[in-house]
Amino acid sequence: MKLLESTRFEAINSALCIETGDSKILGRIESYSCKMAGNAKQLYKRYRAETGAPTDLQALSPPQTSLGVSPGQCQYSRSISGDEDGPLCDTISRKTLFYLIATLNAAFYPDYDFSDAKSHEFSKEPSLQWVMNTVDSNLNATAGEQYRTLRAQLWAAVDDEISLNECDIYSYNPDLASDPFGEDGCLWSFNYFFYNKKLKRIVFFTCRAINPIYSLDSGFGSDFAMDEEDEID
Repeated sequence: MKLLESTRFEAINSALCIETGDSKILGRIESYSCKMAGNAKQLYKRYRAETGAPTDLQALSPPQTSLGVSPGQCQYSRSISGDEDGPLCDTISRKTLFYLIATLNAAFYPDYDFSDAKSHEFSKEPSLQWVMNTVDSNLNATAGEQYRTLRAQLWAAVDDEISLNECDIYSYNPDLASDPFGEDGCLWSFNYFFYNKKLKRIVFFTCRAINPIYSLDSGFGSDFAMDEEDEID
């Protein structure tokens, strides 16, 4: 995945580092090209060979934002296995799943490797409005006026980059052992992928709020984990 430089996103990312009395917010928005060439093609071929799935479609988990399965979202696993043995919320092609995993690897390199991430750790979000409401609710509740002054600029920049109404939106919801935001003191976090198939582009929006009593630097990557001398008993 190739990172696409954006001065608008850089300015927004600076503004998304917010400290309040109750929390510290660390947000980041990045744009990635899905056009595969050279090494990326080799990685995809290896990924297909290693996954070895009998079908191109992989099962996703229900979106957490819907607190379960939304009406109309479920189908039956007959669409994958031929046996109607239970509800299945959504599916994703192996190529799209590869894009999401490759985006995570690029965004959190070199501190995390998501190559073994499975489809059930991802969800397809029910709607753009649902995702915007979730983001706005988290950031409004935590950052208040500081976010409200940024909100219009943030969503306009994302829309200009990716054409939001043309996107499929996915989220990454791993277990705590796999979550880069799973450290002590994390109040909430989200990882959203806005995927525009026509543009062959993904905008990745990752954000977390942490309790300020935990001594964490304001960066991503290795700063997620506290140094030994900073650990709280």
